[in-house]
Amino acid sequence: MKIYVVGGAVRDRLLGLSPGDRDYVVVGGSPDEMIAAGYQPVGKDFPVFLHPKTHEEYALARTERKTGHGYHGFNCYAAPDVTLEEDLMRRDLTINAMAEDDAGNVIDPYGGQQDLHAKVLRHVSEAFTEDPVRILRLARFAARFPQFSVAPETQSLVQSMVQSGETKHLVAERVWQELSRGLMEQQPERLFEVLDACGASADLFPEFPIVSGRLNAAASANLSLPVRAALWLAECNPEQVSALAERLRLPTDCRDLALLLTRYRIALMKPEALSAEDQLNTLERCDGLRRADRFKQLLTALPLLGATPAIAERWLQIQNAAAGVDAGAIALSVRTQEHIATRIRDARIEAIRNIA
Repeated sequence: MKIYVVGGAVRDRLLGLSPGDRDYVVVGGSPDEMIAAGYQPVGKDFPVFLHPKTHEEYALARTERKTGHGYHGFNCYAAPDVTLEEDLMRRDLTINAMAEDDAGNVIDPYGGQQDLHAKVLRHVSEAFTEDPVRILRLARFAARFPQFSVAPETQSLVQSMVQSGETKHLVAERVWQELSRGLMEQQPERLFEVLDACGASADLFPEFPIVSGRLNAAASANLSLPVRAALWLAECNPEQVSALAERLRLPTDCRDLALLLTRYRIALMKPEALSAEDQLNTLERCDGLRRADRFKQLLTALPLLGATPAIAERWLQIQNAAAGVDAGAIALSVRTQEHIATRIRDARIEAIRNIA
């Protein structure tokens, strides 16, 4: 039984980057041997085990055979006779299909090091076509490594996958998983460029235009995922955002921030055109008093929509002024309960009006 580090950890070390999670493949082992050695089985679709001390994942070497459409249409074979080269052949890109033994030697049967040097994203084999998620992974790696180009033969391959209808079988959770990771990469817009070039965008989200430079600027500013998702969807209307959120099962924080931006963008961009009462109305509609931190997140999107720094600063002043009203003291000073909310609201409007 031999154990190898595989995939991204090997790639990143060769690129001089700090490796993230380390993935391991076990060649020549069986489930019984892994359990006897103290590993805990966790895999459902294929044998994966947790190391008894480090809790890192160790997968038995396996091959895969396409049996149907989409991500789940596979028959996996994991057994001691599966070689390292066979396991690496089923992987997506050559730069992810390298392994390293315990002596630090790199095993690279498919030219991953050469493609790293040439800065090329190239599929390992025709098995790439068997999993449509790999189209999204290719796009994500293009966003992570913007200086890398897509190999012409890989570009042709993904185009043929889209034309054959494979992208229509993508599962919503997997689409968002790859999309969300792509949004957090160095140049998120490259993800959409790759998806557009192969035609996948037309199947996945045809109604959402990308404004050039906006998402890359968000990455440069290190903005959060909900803000980046909101900026991606900023040119849509709330109905479109709601439909996409349901279709891709967006997390609540991403959906809600995108909805706030699309609903109240005009008001947020021009606070000086609003009366003190309308400024408070906008703040309340954005739930900016109860969800103050989320409102501050929302404000970080405004400069990338063309707002000056003074606009976000003005909204922070409005938020602070309204929040500074002592609602408890007002409640104690009012005799009839039905007047409390009105008095608090009037005090907040006055506080906003008195901002220097």
